[in-house]
Amino acid sequence: MKFAPKIFNSHPKEDGDFFLGIKRILGFKPKDLQIYKRAFLHRSMNKKDVDGNPMNYERLEFLGDAMLGTIISKHLYNQVPEGDEGYLTKMRSKIVSRKHLNELGKDLGLLQYVESRIPRSHFGDNIHGNVFEALVGAIYLDRGYRYCEKFIMDRVVEPYVDIEQLEGKVISYKSLLIEWCQKQKKPFNYNVYEDTGKDELKHFAVKLSIDGRVMAKARATSKKKAEEKASKRAYYALQDKIDN
Repeated sequence: MKFAPKIFNSHPKEDGDFFLGIKRILGFKPKDLQIYKRAFLHRSMNKKDVDGNPMNYERLEFLGDAMLGTIISKHLYNQVPEGDEGYLTKMRSKIVSRKHLNELGKDLGLLQYVESRIPRSHFGDNIHGNVFEALVGAIYLDRGYRYCEKFIMDRVVEPYVDIEQLEGKVISYKSLLIEWCQKQKKPFNYNVYEDTGKDELKHFAVKLSIDGRVMAKARATSKKKAEEKASKRAYYALQDKIDN
Protein backbone atom coordinates (compact mmCIF):
# COMPACT_ATOMS: atom_id res chain seq x y z
CA MET A 1 0.00 0.00 0.00
CA LYS A 2 1.34 3.37 -0.99
CA PHE A 3 0.99 6.31 1.33
CA ALA A 4 0.07 9.72 0.03
CA PRO A 5 2.98 12.18 0.00
CA LYS A 6 3.15 14.59 2.91
CA ILE A 7 1.66 17.96 2.05
CA PHE A 8 3.72 20.87 3.38
CA ASN A 9 0.79 22.87 4.74
CA SER A 10 -1.20 19.94 6.13
CA HIS A 11 -0.46 20.61 9.81
CA PRO A 12 -2.79 20.39 12.78
CA LYS A 13 -4.79 23.54 13.39
CA GLU A 14 -2.68 24.54 16.39
CA ASP A 15 0.45 24.47 14.20
CA GLY A 16 -1.06 26.59 11.44
CA ASP A 17 -0.03 30.02 12.68
CA PHE A 18 3.46 28.82 13.59
CA PHE A 19 3.92 27.19 10.18
CA LEU A 20 2.82 30.33 8.32
CA GLY A 21 4.95 32.56 10.54
CA ILE A 22 8.08 30.44 10.04
CA LYS A 23 7.43 30.21 6.30
CA ARG A 24 7.22 34.02 6.15
CA ILE A 25 10.49 34.41 8.04
CA LEU A 26 12.35 31.78 6.01
CA GLY A 27 11.09 32.71 2.58
CA PHE A 28 10.46 29.01 1.84
CA LYS A 29 8.45 26.12 3.29
CA PRO A 30 9.77 24.20 6.29
CA LYS A 31 9.58 20.42 6.01
CA ASP A 32 9.93 19.19 9.60
CA LEU A 33 8.11 21.70 11.77
CA GLN A 34 9.22 19.97 14.97
CA ILE A 35 12.83 21.01 14.36
CA TYR A 36 11.76 24.66 14.21
CA LYS A 37 9.64 24.28 17.33
CA ARG A 38 12.73 23.13 19.19
CA ALA A 39 14.57 26.23 17.91
CA PHE A 40 12.17 28.33 20.02
CA LEU A 41 12.04 26.11 23.09
CA HIS A 42 13.62 27.73 26.16
CA ARG A 43 15.35 25.53 28.73
CA SER A 44 12.92 26.75 31.41
CA MET A 45 10.27 24.49 29.85
CA ASN A 46 12.29 21.47 31.12
CA LYS A 47 11.23 19.27 28.21
CA LYS A 48 13.00 16.02 27.32
CA ASP A 49 12.97 13.73 24.31
CA VAL A 50 12.12 10.01 24.42
CA ASP A 51 15.69 9.20 25.48
CA GLY A 52 15.60 11.66 28.36
CA ASN A 53 17.83 14.26 26.68
CA PRO A 54 17.04 17.94 27.33
CA MET A 55 15.02 19.62 24.57
CA ASN A 56 15.70 23.34 24.03
CA TYR A 57 17.26 25.64 21.46
CA GLU A 58 20.81 25.62 22.86
CA ARG A 59 22.19 22.73 20.77
CA LEU A 60 20.65 24.25 17.62
CA GLU A 61 22.19 27.58 18.63
CA PHE A 62 25.62 25.90 18.68
CA LEU A 63 25.04 24.44 15.21
CA GLY A 64 23.63 27.69 13.81
CA ASP A 65 26.62 29.66 15.09
CA ALA A 66 28.94 27.34 13.17
CA MET A 67 26.86 27.50 9.97
CA LEU A 68 26.56 31.29 10.13
CA GLY A 69 30.33 31.65 10.57
CA THR A 70 31.02 29.26 7.68
CA ILE A 71 28.66 30.92 5.22
CA ILE A 72 29.76 34.46 6.10
CA SER A 73 33.41 33.35 5.83
CA LYS A 74 32.75 31.91 2.37
CA HIS A 75 31.05 35.14 1.28
CA LEU A 76 33.93 37.30 2.50
CA TYR A 77 36.51 34.95 0.95
CA ASN A 78 34.81 35.30 -2.45
CA GLN A 79 34.06 39.02 -2.22
CA VAL A 80 37.43 40.22 -0.91
CA PRO A 81 40.17 38.20 -2.70
CA GLU A 82 42.84 40.64 -1.52
CA GLY A 83 41.89 40.32 2.17
CA ASP A 84 44.32 38.49 4.43
CA GLU A 85 43.30 36.21 7.31
CA GLY A 86 43.33 39.00 9.89
CA TYR A 87 41.17 41.28 7.73
CA LEU A 88 38.65 38.53 6.95
CA THR A 89 38.41 37.55 10.62
CA LYS A 90 37.81 41.16 11.67
CA MET A 91 35.09 41.64 9.04
CA ARG A 92 33.37 38.39 9.97
CA SER A 93 33.36 39.47 13.63
CA LYS A 94 31.57 42.70 12.70
CA ILE A 95 28.90 40.85 10.74
CA VAL A 96 28.24 38.15 13.36
CA SER A 97 28.66 40.37 16.42
CA ARG A 98 26.24 39.65 19.25
CA LYS A 99 24.74 43.13 18.87
CA HIS A 100 24.10 42.57 15.16
CA LEU A 101 22.57 39.13 15.71
CA ASN A 102 20.31 40.55 18.43
CA GLU A 103 19.10 43.19 15.99
CA LEU A 104 18.42 40.54 13.35
CA GLY A 105 16.39 38.49 15.82
CA LYS A 106 14.38 41.56 16.78
CA ASP A 107 13.79 42.62 13.18
CA LEU A 108 12.44 39.15 12.35
CA GLY A 109 10.20 39.16 15.44
CA LEU A 110 11.52 35.81 16.67
CA LEU A 111 10.75 36.35 20.36
CA GLN A 112 7.01 35.98 19.76
CA TYR A 113 7.52 32.27 19.03
CA VAL A 114 9.65 31.42 22.08
CA GLU A 115 8.11 28.93 24.52
CA SER A 116 9.23 29.75 28.05
CA ARG A 117 8.09 29.79 31.66
CA ILE A 118 10.03 33.02 32.11
CA PRO A 119 8.15 36.24 31.25
CA ARG A 120 9.50 37.81 28.07
CA SER A 121 10.08 41.06 29.92
CA HIS A 122 12.72 39.25 32.01
CA PHE A 123 14.83 38.20 29.04
CA GLY A 124 18.04 40.04 28.18
CA ASP A 125 18.78 41.24 24.64
CA ASN A 126 20.93 38.22 23.84
CA ILE A 127 17.97 35.89 23.52
CA HIS A 128 17.15 37.50 20.16
CA GLY A 129 20.54 36.55 18.75
CA ASN A 130 20.53 33.14 20.42
CA VAL A 131 17.21 32.21 18.84
CA PHE A 132 18.35 33.58 15.47
CA GLU A 133 21.33 31.21 15.57
CA ALA A 134 19.07 28.33 16.64
CA LEU A 135 16.84 29.07 13.67
CA VAL A 136 19.85 28.88 11.34
CA GLY A 137 20.72 25.51 12.87
CA ALA A 138 17.15 24.29 12.35
CA ILE A 139 17.23 25.32 8.69
CA TYR A 140 20.43 23.36 8.16
CA LEU A 141 18.98 20.20 9.72
CA ASP A 142 15.66 20.56 7.90
CA ARG A 143 16.71 21.69 4.41
CA GLY A 144 20.50 21.39 4.22
CA TYR A 145 23.35 23.74 3.38
CA ARG A 146 21.88 25.29 0.22
CA TYR A 147 18.72 26.55 1.94
CA CYS A 148 20.73 27.63 4.98
CA GLU A 149 22.99 29.69 2.73
CA LYS A 150 19.98 31.17 0.92
CA PHE A 151 18.42 32.29 4.22
CA ILE A 152 21.65 33.93 5.43
CA MET A 153 22.25 35.65 2.10
CA ASP A 154 18.65 36.93 1.94
CA ARG A 155 18.25 37.90 5.60
CA VAL A 156 21.79 38.92 6.61
CA VAL A 157 24.12 39.62 3.71
CA GLU A 158 21.86 41.37 1.18
CA PRO A 159 20.14 43.81 3.57
CA TYR A 160 22.96 44.41 6.06
CA VAL A 161 26.43 43.66 4.67
CA ASP A 162 28.25 46.44 2.82
CA ILE A 163 31.98 45.70 2.79
CA GLU A 164 33.12 49.31 2.37
CA GLN A 165 30.89 50.58 5.15
CA LEU A 166 31.91 47.75 7.45
CA GLU A 167 35.60 48.59 7.05
CA GLY A 168 35.11 51.81 8.95
CA LYS A 169 31.85 51.04 10.66
CA VAL A 170 31.13 52.34 14.13
CA ILE A 171 28.93 49.61 15.59
CA SER A 172 27.06 51.98 17.91
CA TYR A 173 27.51 55.73 18.32
CA LYS A 174 25.55 55.53 21.56
CA SER A 175 27.95 52.95 23.03
CA LEU A 176 30.94 54.98 21.84
CA LEU A 177 29.57 58.16 23.39
CA ILE A 178 28.63 56.53 26.70
CA GLU A 179 32.09 54.98 26.96
CA TRP A 180 33.71 58.40 26.38
CA CYS A 181 31.42 60.10 28.95
CA GLN A 182 32.25 57.47 31.54
CA LYS A 183 35.99 57.79 30.94
CA GLN A 184 35.76 61.58 31.18
CA LYS A 185 33.41 61.33 34.18
CA LYS A 186 30.84 63.49 32.42
CA PRO A 187 27.17 62.92 33.37
CA PHE A 188 24.86 62.25 30.42
CA ASN A 189 21.12 61.84 29.94
CA TYR A 190 18.83 60.70 27.12
CA ASN A 191 15.46 62.41 27.55
CA VAL A 192 13.07 60.47 25.28
CA TYR A 193 9.39 61.31 24.75
CA GLU A 194 6.64 60.62 22.22
CA ASP A 195 6.47 63.15 19.42
CA THR A 196 3.74 62.08 17.02
CA GLY A 197 3.10 65.49 15.54
CA LYS A 198 1.35 65.29 12.16
CA ASP A 199 2.99 62.02 11.16
CA GLU A 200 0.86 58.91 10.66
CA LEU A 201 3.52 56.78 12.38
CA LYS A 202 4.31 57.38 16.03
CA HIS A 203 7.68 59.08 16.47
CA PHE A 204 9.95 59.56 19.44
CA ALA A 205 12.09 62.60 20.10
CA VAL A 206 15.22 62.65 22.19
CA LYS A 207 17.38 65.32 23.78
CA LEU A 208 20.87 64.20 24.62
CA SER A 209 22.50 66.17 27.42
CA ILE A 210 26.15 65.85 28.39
CA ASP A 211 27.54 67.58 31.46
CA GLY A 212 24.28 69.51 31.82
CA ARG A 213 24.30 70.83 28.26
CA VAL A 214 21.99 69.70 25.41
CA MET A 215 24.37 68.37 22.77
CA ALA A 216 21.94 66.96 20.20
CA LYS A 217 18.30 66.39 19.35
CA ALA A 218 16.74 63.79 17.04
CA ARG A 219 13.48 62.03 16.25
CA ALA A 220 12.70 58.62 14.75
CA THR A 221 10.08 55.88 14.70
CA SER A 222 11.58 54.11 17.73
CA LYS A 223 13.31 55.15 20.94
CA LYS A 224 16.40 53.16 19.98
CA LYS A 225 16.73 54.81 16.58
CA ALA A 226 16.16 58.28 18.03
CA GLU A 227 18.85 57.72 20.68
CA GLU A 228 21.32 56.40 18.10
CA LYS A 229 20.65 59.33 15.75
CA ALA A 230 21.15 61.86 18.56
CA SER A 231 24.31 60.04 19.65
CA LYS A 232 25.71 60.22 16.12
CA ARG A 233 25.09 63.97 15.96
CA ALA A 234 26.68 64.49 19.37
CA TYR A 235 29.65 62.31 18.35
CA TYR A 236 30.42 64.49 15.34
CA ALA A 237 29.96 67.65 17.42
CA LEU A 238 32.51 66.30 19.93
CA GLN A 239 34.68 64.30 17.53
CA ASP A 240 37.86 66.33 18.08
CA LYS A 241 37.64 65.79 21.84
CA ILE A 242 36.60 62.12 21.58
CA ASP A 243 39.35 61.14 19.11
CA ASN A 244 42.12 62.83 21.13
